[in-house]
Amino acid sequence: MSCLASCCASLTCGLCTSVASGVTRSSARLAYCGLFGVSLIVSWVLREVASPLLKNFSWINTSDNLSKEWFQAQAVLRVSLGNFLFFGVLALIMIGIKDQNDRRDSWHHGGWVAKLVIWVLLVALMFFLPNGVITIYGFLSKFGAGFFLLIQVIILLDATHSWNDSWVAKDEQKWYVALLVVSVACYIATFVFSGILFMWFNPSGHECGLNVFFIVMTMILAFAFAVIALHPKVNGSLLPASVISVYCAYVCYSGLSSEPRDYVCNGLHNKSKAVTTSTLVLGMLTTVLSVLYSALRAGSATTFMSPPSSPRSGDKKCLLASEELESGKGSPEARPVSYSYTFFHLIFSLASMYSAMLLSGWTSSSESSELIDVGWTSLWVRICTEWVTAGLYVWSLVAPLFFPDREFY
Repeated sequence: MSCLASCCASLTCGLCTSVASGVTRSSARLAYCGLFGVSLIVSWVLREVASPLLKNFSWINTSDNLSKEWFQAQAVLRVSLGNFLFFGVLALIMIGIKDQNDRRDSWHHGGWVAKLVIWVLLVALMFFLPNGVITIYGFLSKFGAGFFLLIQVIILLDATHSWNDSWVAKDEQKWYVALLVVSVACYIATFVFSGILFMWFNPSGHECGLNVFFIVMTMILAFAFAVIALHPKVNGSLLPASVISVYCAYVCYSGLSSEPRDYVCNGLHNKSKAVTTSTLVLGMLTTVLSVLYSALRAGSATTFMSPPSSPRSGDKKCLLASEELESGKGSPEARPVSYSYTFFHLIFSLASMYSAMLLSGWTSSSESSELIDVGWTSLWVRICTEWVTAGLYVWSLVAPLFFPDREFY
C-alpha cells in the first residue's frame, strides 16, 4: 500500500511539474482553478479512505470512541486548511498591486513548480497538527463558507445583470423576444418546481408548517421580484428577476433536501443515498463553476472585482489594451492590472472553507457515512442564503432610488 502511494505521489509530482512549466501568463487564472479542483478531488478521495489511515496517527486518534465520520471530517478539514493557507498567504502577499511593474505580479503569474511544492507541503503538514487546531478551523469555516455563499450570490447578480445588458444593447427585436421567452420560461420553471417541492416536502398526514413556510416564501419572493423590477420608477428587467427566482427555488430545494433523513416532512428520506450523492455532485459542481466564473470574471474590467486602476467597460479600446497588457503585448510604460489579485485569491480561500463544510456535513455528525451535507445546520445555511440573495437583488434595484447621485456598475 505504501509502495503504491509512493509511486502515485511520484507520478503526480512529475505530472504537476510538467503542467506547471506550461502555464503561461494568460492561463494563470485557469491554472489556479485547476489547482483548486485538484484539492477537491484530494479531499473527496481522502474522505473515503480516511478512517483506516488516520487511526495510525497517534496525535489524531486520541480516543477509542472516535467514529468513522469523525475521521472523514478530519481528513477533509486538514486538506481544506492547507488549501486555505496557500491561497490566504497569496492574498496577503498580493495586497496593493496596481500595475504589472510590481515584482509581486510575477509571483502571481509565475513560479508554478515552487507553488505546487509549497501547496503539497502545506497540505501534508496539516496532518501533523493537533486536533484542537482543526476544531477551531472547522468552527471558523462555517463563517468563511457563509462569506463564500454571499460572494457567490453577488457574482450571480453581476452575471444576470450583464446578461440582460448585453442583449438589450443589441437593440434588435429578436433579442427582446429572446429576453421575454427566457424570462417567462424561468418563471414557469420556478413555480412548477415550487409545486413539486410541496409534493416532496409536505407529505400528507403530517404537519410540515416550516417546510410550507419556506416554499411559500420562495414563491412570494419570485412574484415580488417581478413586481419590483417592472415598476416604472425602477430601472429593472424581467430577465434578472426570473433567473434569481429560479436560483432561489433551487436553494430552497437544496436546503429542504438537507433535512435529517428521519424527519417525517422530508419526503425524499427513502432515497437518502441517491439524493445525497446527487446533492453532493451538484453542490461540488456549483462550487467549481462559481469559482471558475469568478476567476474569469475577475479579469473583466466591467465587474465589481476590478481595482480602481483598471479600465471600465465603457471604453472597449481600453479593455482591449488591458487584455494585451495581461498577456505582455502592450506598452511597458502603463500596465495597470485588470483585476484584484488579493480578491481573486480570497475567493479561493473562502471556497476552500465552503467545500470542507459541504464534504463534512458542516462538521456535524451524520447518521451515515454515505450522507453528505445533511442536517439542520445545512438547512438554515441554505435558507439564509436564499433570503440574502433576495435582499441583495431587491437592493440592487432600489438602491439608485435612495442614492440618485451615485453611479452603480
